[in-house]
Amino acid sequence: MQEALTTMLRMQDRMNTRVHPQWISQNFAWHRAIWVECAELVDHHGYKWWKHQEPDLEQVQLEVIDIWHFGMSAYFRQGADAEQLAVEIMALWPETPKALGVLEASEALAAVAAGESRFCVTTFASLLAASSLDFAGLYRQYLGKNVLNFFRQDHGYKDGSYRKLWSGREDNEHLMELLSDIDTSSADAESQLYSALAARYAKTA
Repeated sequence: MQEALTTMLRMQDRMNTRVHPQWISQNFAWHRAIWVECAELVDHHGYKWWKHQEPDLEQVQLEVIDIWHFGMSAYFRQGADAEQLAVEIMALWPETPKALGVLEASEALAAVAAGESRFCVTTFASLLAASSLDFAGLYRQYLGKNVLNFFRQDHGYKDGSYRKLWSGREDNEHLMELLSDIDTSSADAESQLYSALAARYAKTA
């Protein structure tokens, strides 16, 4: 788990550096992005008692992965490397997360983010479990979303020329399909997935 954490932290650092080279010193409001993503997750799960709603588990899990991006980013600080941060996060990760429902875990995580301006690892672990994800699933989906984020940046996401809809479906949906054919434990998993995304994106142009 610690090795996987270190890998994900390094990947997140590369992504953030791609967007802003001095991102750590900028002190971005990661906590704000976290509680906004929690709200989006609640919407995908469904909370309206006055109408019929079916939880969209795939979208819920994608929001969990987005929260993890921002949560890891919040842990970075000047002078701390990925290995050190992985040890710190591991020390906070509960062996048995507190059993909460998806909505309750989302609200608890958002409350800490909005009220204390920080990311709560223990509550995130509860949200992960409530969303039917284990740590291996977190790693797999994080790797996929990280590669997609790089793909977006390479194809005009920042200047607005990137097409998020491919043949009428969001790129996240295509990502999940392509990810199912990738062995994320292989050394070239990132390049395999990137190539698969590029091929499908070209076909939908």
